Amino acid sequence: MIAAGVDELIPVIGTRDACRALGLPRASHYRRRRDRHLGPPRPRPAPPRALSDHERAAVLDELHAERFLDAAPAAVYATLLDEGTYLASQRTMYRILAANAEVRERRDQLRHPIYAKPELLATGPRQLMSWDITKLRGPGTWTYYHLYVILDVFSRYVPGWMVATRESAVLAERLISETAEKEGILPGELTLHADRGTSMRSKPVALLLADLGIEQSHSRPHVSNDNPYSEAAFKTLKYRPTFPDRFGSLEDARAFCVGFFLWYNTVHRHSGIGLLTPADVHAGRAPEITAARAVTLDAAYAAHPERFVHRPPTPPVVPGAVWINPPTTKETSPQ
Repeated sequence: MIAAGVDELIPVIGTRDACRALGLPRASHYRRRRDRHLGPPRPRPAPPRALSDHERAAVLDELHAERFLDAAPAAVYATLLDEGTYLASQRTMYRILAANAEVRERRDQLRHPIYAKPELLATGPRQLMSWDITKLRGPGTWTYYHLYVILDVFSRYVPGWMVATRESAVLAERLISETAEKEGILPGELTLHADRGTSMRSKPVALLLADLGIEQSHSRPHVSNDNPYSEAAFKTLKYRPTFPDRFGSLEDARAFCVGFFLWYNTVHRHSGIGLLTPADVHAGRAPEITAARAVTLDAAYAAHPERFVHRPPTPPVVPGAVWINPPTTKETSPQ
């Protein structure tokens, strides 16, 4: 009725005053008039390089497969790529999930201010490791177990860990010594970074590292981001779907960690190392796997070049250098 009244008033007082008098936005009037002359808008045609409905359904079925129920699209993409299969890019997988209302934020992320930080560099495995201790809740209130973890910063591989009933410099000393022997660490070869906990700054640990020829490095007080790789590994541990609220016993905690670190080292596709597993990077198998992935992507490009708009696809690569706090360069301004 309002639209009809506007049409009657326009010849008398004009479009602007007619719309204002009847409380109808002019944009709505012009849109209604356009639709009346042109008809309803035509549906947007699908781009020629888009996946077909059948192909989209195949991607969604693969994402719903039992082995990928708790995996991110990046991990699904990398696993299929290693099996010689290319269904779609990571971004397309996210679009398909979003179209089916299956994408959401996992949790809020905190942003920390920028500070002057220790600067440590690794260009290969066994050059820079970090270690830390985290608490695992036990069966009763105020009951905790302590998980010690040593992590190779370059490969993200965990060569040593242990679960104990207490935090102790003697236990830390034993773990570091056994890990250094297992990894074949030579004097002057390794830097071991940690925060400033009691065990980390203890005299027995400092003397052991000096005897082994391992350089010692510490974070600044109360700054967890100075030890980011150990913190990230603990976050991965505690956000696993099977991580319990409490462990029933020390044996339960150790059994869980056996399975977790086996998965973390040999199955987990880490985004920071080219979607490879830490074990592959630590053992030097990264170039071979990346080359095999490139063959699969080349075949996918040859089959459907129209789907890769900007350039042929390339597999993610392992960074050649990994920093704990890369240095910031300051250019001197002209006087």
